[in-house]
Amino acid sequence: MPELPEVETVRRTLNKLIAGKKIRSVSVNLPRIIQKPDDPDVFAAMLEGRTFQSVERRGKFLRFLLDGLVLVSHLRMEGRYGVFREEDPVENHTHVIFHFTGGTALRYKDVRQFGTMHLFAPGEDLISQPLRKLGLEPLSDDFTPDAFVKAIGRRTTKIKPLLLNQEVIVGLGNIYVDEALFAAAIHPERPADSLSRAELKRLHSAIVATLSSAVEAGGSSIKSYVNGQGEMGMFQHRLKAYGRTGEPCERCGSPIAKFALGGRGTHICERCQKLPRGLRSALKPKAPAPAGGRARSNAVKRRLDGTAESASVTEMAEG
Repeated sequence: MPELPEVETVRRTLNKLIAGKKIRSVSVNLPRIIQKPDDPDVFAAMLEGRTFQSVERRGKFLRFLLDGLVLVSHLRMEGRYGVFREEDPVENHTHVIFHFTGGTALRYKDVRQFGTMHLFAPGEDLISQPLRKLGLEPLSDDFTPDAFVKAIGRRTTKIKPLLLNQEVIVGLGNIYVDEALFAAAIHPERPADSLSRAELKRLHSAIVATLSSAVEAGGSSIKSYVNGQGEMGMFQHRLKAYGRTGEPCERCGSPIAKFALGGRGTHICERCQKLPRGLRSALKPKAPAPAGGRARSNAVKRRLDGTAESASVTEMAEG
């Protein structure tokens, strides 16, 4: 799934390609992509004659600003946008096409069909789902060390699934959480409330540096990601932990290890990211529930830790 650097790269690319383009008509080939309004014909009619002014981002969502409307789009696993000439062949799995008056078109392609689009009046999108409950923007001026420490608070959730929670910090996914935790030398299973203020500030700096470097490199093309011009990202060549299982740690030479945490593949250097001695026994796996009985657990904490995910959601998170 594209994370903040990939979505930011798409935003920057599309801003150059579609700003000032006027929509002649809209073709919707897969109605379920359109979430608001729930009628694709109404969606198309509302956009006809509108002009794209700019493209912004909130977390992993794109915000297309038009004259009088805001289109909120989530790429999910494999959604991608591209600008084509009208006469160019339409590729398979192209579900929404914005036809421009100048003979070009913005096409949305999504092999997995998980992407979504919502239309709002200006300002309404930020106080409505799916954007309403999103957390801090890690590349904004508001993302200060103090704001980060406050957002983490005294939560007992393990730090990796907490960082993946979009209601706390937006845009972080599996790749960049692994990279930031490696850079900060923090074990992903550390309970958030076990981190000192100094460790949290170190992690804050690692998050900002990792994301900034990834944006500069155009994101990471681990699976199928490309930007709005069909170009791959290059940050995958700079990864220190994610996807480097068995390779030597660049700091100490120990092999990078991989294990599952909350259903997500997690990459660490076991020497550089040690658990504090007092936490090692506390985090040992608990014995399974007795046969015929069910272990009780807090549903909210299960959601944050990722242990309640289905196989399909786990697959999405791996991206």
